[in-house]
Amino acid sequence: MGEVRELRGGTAAGECARCGTPVDAQYFDVSTISPKLAPGRSLVLARFELPPQYCGVLEYFSQFTDAYGESPRNVETPNVRWTLRVNQRPLYPYLDLGHIVNPWGFGCYPVRLRLDEHATLELVARFVKPDRPGQEVNTVGGRIVGRYWYDTAFAHAPAGSRSV
Repeated sequence: MGEVRELRGGTAAGECARCGTPVDAQYFDVSTISPKLAPGRSLVLARFELPPQYCGVLEYFSQFTDAYGESPRNVETPNVRWTLRVNQRPLYPYLDLGHIVNPWGFGCYPVRLRLDEHATLELVARFVKPDRPGQEVNTVGGRIVGRYWYDTAFAHAPAGSRSV
């Protein structure tokens, strides 16, 4: 038999009547700016781990480079590859980007990607040998912003138990 939930205004109690987001949702906002590393090295620019029994959503991410800061025409990053990862796995379609898709400070495009319970989210910059001469990046930055909340599926679970 399914769980019975009280409805108010078309949504379950404890959720926003307009958007359905749980009222106990909290924000995360993590960022780093760093000088470049040697080719072949990777740098986790932003990382957030959801607590056990919490799920959430990545609202947006943003990227920064010193080259793009000088001119928005420098959108390509010939010596940096960008990846969003969830639980150490690349997140499609942000697998191996060689350019800036969401510039830091310009009202990034929302992505609203759902994050499973206890997920770890990372924005990673991998430094490579440039395949062509051009505007190399010397400083990188990354930011991830989202919300997370207690997953009510665990409300009646015995202490210490988790879904697999």
